[in-house]
Amino acid sequence: MSSKEFKHIVRFLGTDLDGSLKIPYALARVKGIGVMLGYAIARAAGIDTEKRIGFLTEHEIQKLEEVAKDPLKYGIPSWMLNRRRDPVTGKDLHVYGSDLVYVIREDIRREMMIKSWRGTRHSLGLKVRGQRTRTTGRVGTAVGVSRRRV
Repeated sequence: MSSKEFKHIVRFLGTDLDGSLKIPYALARVKGIGVMLGYAIARAAGIDTEKRIGFLTEHEIQKLEEVAKDPLKYGIPSWMLNRRRDPVTGKDLHVYGSDLVYVIREDIRREMMIKSWRGTRHSLGLKVRGQRTRTTGRVGTAVGVSRRRV
């Protein structure tokens, strides 16, 4: 397939991407990849970041996937990864898609199991990151104080 043929939908890391988007913005549609990491992946793969992803050849898409699966090997710095010092392996990793959802769920489950402050807040359904709760984060219809009729 030549690079002149346009593909409207491109399959990348288990996600369907819009072929009309530029490479970094198309890659950002994959859960776990942002625009800046998209630029880094494209540059590490040696592909022009201004190209539309629909014009890429199968070989170029495979090269992008290869870089995305092991970004450290291709010179992408560890501070761009979303799973540094993984508690299980101790390595710097980057997870995508459904794996990312699973890893986050397991982290929350572990916090709840050891009964840390964050785990307790998660289990009670309250705000976890120190936000105020006096007026926000309310569930249900009752807001404020109802006044008795005179």
